[in-house]
Amino acid sequence: MFDLDFGHSALLVICLLAACGFEFVNGFHDTANAVATVIYTNSLKPWVAVVWSGFWNFLGVLFGGVAVAVGIINLLPVETLVDQNTAHSLSMVISLLITAIFWNLLTWYLGIPCSSSHTLIGSILGVGLAYSLLPNVTGEAVNWSKAQDIGMSLLVSPLFGFSMTIILMYLIRSLTKKTEYGDSLFKEPKKDKEPPFWIRATLVVTCTLVSFFHGSNDGQKGVGLIMLILIGIVPAYFALNENYLPTAMPDSLARIERVINSMDSTVLSQPDRERFGEARAINMRLQKQFSTLASVTDIPKEDRFLVRKDIMILDRNLKSIAGKQEIKISDAERSVLKDGLGRIREITDYSPRWVIILISVSLGLGTMIGWKRIVKTVGEKIGKEHLTYAQGASAEIVAASTIGLSSHFGLPVSTTHVLSSGIAGSMVANRGVKNLQPETVRNILIAWFLTLPVVMIMAGTLFLLFRSIF
Repeated sequence: MFDLDFGHSALLVICLLAACGFEFVNGFHDTANAVATVIYTNSLKPWVAVVWSGFWNFLGVLFGGVAVAVGIINLLPVETLVDQNTAHSLSMVISLLITAIFWNLLTWYLGIPCSSSHTLIGSILGVGLAYSLLPNVTGEAVNWSKAQDIGMSLLVSPLFGFSMTIILMYLIRSLTKKTEYGDSLFKEPKKDKEPPFWIRATLVVTCTLVSFFHGSNDGQKGVGLIMLILIGIVPAYFALNENYLPTAMPDSLARIERVINSMDSTVLSQPDRERFGEARAINMRLQKQFSTLASVTDIPKEDRFLVRKDIMILDRNLKSIAGKQEIKISDAERSVLKDGLGRIREITDYSPRWVIILISVSLGLGTMIGWKRIVKTVGEKIGKEHLTYAQGASAEIVAASTIGLSSHFGLPVSTTHVLSSGIAGSMVANRGVKNLQPETVRNILIAWFLTLPVVMIMAGTLFLLFRSIF
C-alpha cells in the first residue's frame, strides 16, 4: 500500500485507526459542551440530545472547511517531516497519538472537562521540541509564529466566554424583567417539566450551533492529525493536492516575483537577506517547474514533497520579510503578495474527501457514547445551583459564536474551555463568585494548566524513545 512494505503498511493503518479513535474519544469527551444545557433544562431527553448533537457534529466536520486542519499541520515546519525516514515518521505519529488519547481518556474517566485541543496541540509541540534535541538538526522544529497565534486563541477564548456570558446574562435580565417569563428564566427548571416553547426552541438551536461549530473546529483537528500522518509517512501521495489544476500557478508566481523585485533587500539584516535570496530562488525554480505542467500528477512522486517544502518556505520567508519595518512596499503590492501566496498554497492546504468523511463519522459516533460523566460535571458541579434556562442559553450562545468565528479565521479553540467558562460566568452573573463550587473549579483549572506541560513532556519522551528503538 502506497509503496510501503507490509509492516509499514500495517502501522500506517493502525495510526489512521488511532487518529479516528482520538476523534471518537474527542466526541464523547466534548459531548457535554453541547448537550448539558438542553438536558439539565429538560429541553430534550438525554438520548435525543446526544443523537442530535452527534448528527450536527458530523455535518460540522463535513462542511466546516480545512482552515483549522491546515493550522494544525503547519505547527510542525515541513523540514521536521521531510528529513525523516518512514520509521522516524511513524515514531512521531505514534508518540502524539498515544499521548493525546491517553490524556483524553484519563480526564474523561475523572469527569474533568479538559481540552482535546490543548491535548493534541501540546502533543504536536512536544514532538517538535524533542526533534530539535536530536543531533544534526538545523532550523526550527516548531512553527512558533503559528504556535503563538494558536496559543493566544486558546488563552483568550475562555476569558472571552466567561466575560461575555456575564454581559449576556445581564442583558437578558434587563430585557425580560418586566415580562411574564422574566422570573422563570432565572429559576431552577421544574423536574421532568419542559420549558415554554420559545425557551426550549432557543436552547435546542444553541445546542445545534455548538454541535455544528464543535465539528467545524474540533473535528478539523482530527483532519489535521490524519494529514500529518499521511504527509509524514507517505508524502509522495499526500504532500500535494492531486486535484489541483496548476494552470494558474505560473501567473501567481510571476505576480509574486514582481513584488519581490520591488523590494530593497539591502536594508535587511544578514539572516533576512539570506531568507530573501532563498525566496527569490525558490520562486524562480517553481516558475520553471510549473511552466509546462498540466496536472499535479505530472510531478514525479519523489519530487512532490520537495515542491511542498519550497512552497511552504517561500510563503513563510516572504510573509516574514514583508512584515519588516525596513521593507517599503505599497498596500497594493501587499495585496498582490497575499493573494499570490494564497493561490499557490491551495496546492498544499487541502484534505482528501475520504479523510473528512472518516473524521465526520468518528466524531459523530463518539458524540453518542460516554457522555454522562462530563455532562454531570458541567450541569451540576461547576455552580452551586441547578442550571437555569437563562444560564444555559447564554453560555451556549457565547460558545457557538466564539467557536464559529474561530473556525472562520482558522484558529483552533477549546470548546470545553469556552463552554465551561461560559457556565462559570453564568453562575457568577446570578449570585457572584460564591455561586461557584471551589473544588470542581480547582480541579478543572489544575487539569487546564497541567495539560500542555504534561502532554508535551510525554509526547516528546515517547518520540525520543521510539526514535531510538526504530
